[in-house]
Amino acid sequence: MTPKTAGRDHGQTTLEAPLEPAGVLSGSIILTLDGEIPVEHLLPGDRIVTRDSGTAILASVHRYTACVRAVRILAGTLGDTRPDRDVVLPEGQQVLVRDWRAKALFGLRQATAPARALVDGEFVISEGLQTMTLHELRFDIGHVIYADGLELLTADVRPRQVAAA
Repeated sequence: MTPKTAGRDHGQTTLEAPLEPAGVLSGSIILTLDGEIPVEHLLPGDRIVTRDSGTAILASVHRYTACVRAVRILAGTLGDTRPDRDVVLPEGQQVLVRDWRAKALFGLRQATAPARALVDGEFVISEGLQTMTLHELRFDIGHVIYADGLELLTADVRPRQVAAA
């Protein structure tokens, strides 16, 4: 007699692994309820200002070093003071775009896109491979945060069900 377990979900969970490196560099300024704070000074429990929910409690900060393709977004490229200084991001970091680019590139009023999709060679520039120390802010659910004046998406770190093979 064989056990009747084929195709059943046994309640196993895992964290959603990022598809590619994302996050912000050390020195990036994050908007919190306590003001603008460099990302490396944030701690779990800090209250981060978000576009989608007002504020969110930071669950954790995952810091890692990776060799990734980078994109530089020049100051003011995505709107007045957005970003408020030149910003380097990993090319896979999701950015909320709410200017003419959203309409031109995606046919929408606003859209999220990896930084590499915004490269135009003049205001958003591919920087090639770089070794970067990234800080990935993690919350119970994904949010849009303000980093150096940009609106960036964070990863959703809720446990997900693993499909049975």
